[in-house]
Amino acid sequence: MLTINTRAAYARDVDSITRIYNQGIADRTATFETQPRKNTDMLPSTMSTQFPCVVATVNQDVVGFANTSRYRERDCYAGVAEFSVYVERSWRGQGIGPVLMDALCAAASAHGFWKVLSRVFVENSASRRMLARAGFREVGIYERHAQLEGVWRDVVIVEKLLDALSQPPLT
Repeated sequence: MLTINTRAAYARDVDSITRIYNQGIADRTATFETQPRKNTDMLPSTMSTQFPCVVATVNQDVVGFANTSRYRERDCYAGVAEFSVYVERSWRGQGIGPVLMDALCAAASAHGFWKVLSRVFVENSASRRMLARAGFREVGIYERHAQLEGVWRDVVIVEKLLDALSQPPLT
């Protein structure tokens, strides 16, 4: 049986995180980004103290990551975080995504966030199914949200309310 562990990301994980994210860029199914990233690009989001980043490991190897980032600049949105989740190609479809999302939601809630949200390519049915299993709801569709290699792409907005609703608001 597969044992998937999760933990907060460490600086030493940045090589794996960058490699996995670059797979997502190359696959053109999960991000509008087109240029591969360097470790120095990924390190700030990996090591943020304000926005959690978690990794999934199997036999000590990082096989996926999920991170949060600022949703909007306005103070009223301080408790809402945007998220991303990426799984190593060879590990996709093996239950890594839902485990990562559970860990990320717990970490985000512990940081005082009351909601996490993201946008998913309409065609990315695997991610949409995984997020539904992890308790996310699809809110709607942004049509022609952005172009990827000259083609307009629609995205589904997904959100999940967290347990942080019972916690005091961020200051």
